[in-house]
Amino acid sequence: MVLDKSPEKSIADDLSLIKKEFENSVPSLVVCSDPFNKAEFLIHMISSTSLPIIFVDLDLLYSGYVKAGMIERKDNLTILQPGKDDWNEKLAGVISKASEEKFLIIIDSLNGVYSMFDDLSSVRFVNSSIMLLSSIGRQTNSSVIITGMVRKKKNEEWVLSPGGKQLVKSSRTSVFYVKKVGNQLVLSKLGRESSEKFLITK
Repeated sequence: MVLDKSPEKSIADDLSLIKKEFENSVPSLVVCSDPFNKAEFLIHMISSTSLPIIFVDLDLLYSGYVKAGMIERKDNLTILQPGKDDWNEKLAGVISKASEEKFLIIIDSLNGVYSMFDDLSSVRFVNSSIMLLSSIGRQTNSSVIITGMVRKKKNEEWVLSPGGKQLVKSSRTSVFYVKKVGNQLVLSKLGRESSEKFLITK
C-alpha cells in the first residue's frame, strides 16, 4: 500500500501520514457514502498497524468478512459486538484498556449506535461516552476512529444516512470523507480551511 498526499509525492507505505493525523485528532470521524469503501478503508488501517486494536462492530459488515474467511483475523485484533443491554459494560472495558496502553480503537459506526439508541437521552449518553473514551485515549496517544454512512443535503450539510441525523462532533474532532476514484481510495479532510487529500493505493 502507498499513501500519497498528492499524486506527485510518494511517502511511506505504512499509512504513517494518515495515522499521524488520527493520533493528532482524537476522535477522528471517517464518513463515506458507500459501505464497501468504508470496509476497504478499515481493512487498510487494520492491516497497517502492529498496535493492539479494539474494533467495536455495530454494522457487522467487517465481522461478516472475518467470519466468512474473506479477511484474515489479526492476532492483535479484538472485535466487540455490544448490544443495547451490554453497551455500558463493554465500553467501560474499552475505556479501562485504553487508559493503560496505546490502542487503535475503531467504532463502526455512528449509524449503528443511533439505530440501537434511538431516544435523545440515550444518544446524548452515547456521545458523552465516546467523548470520555477519546479523552482517555489522548492520554495514551491512542487513536479513536468513528465511522459513519452519510449523505449531503441540499444546503451542503452532511447528515447520517439513513435517518438524516446531524453529525455530532466536538472542536477536537476532525472529519474525513472516503470515496473511490477509479481503483484508488481517496481520503479527504473536510473543513472550510482544509483541502488535504490522501490517495490510498494497493
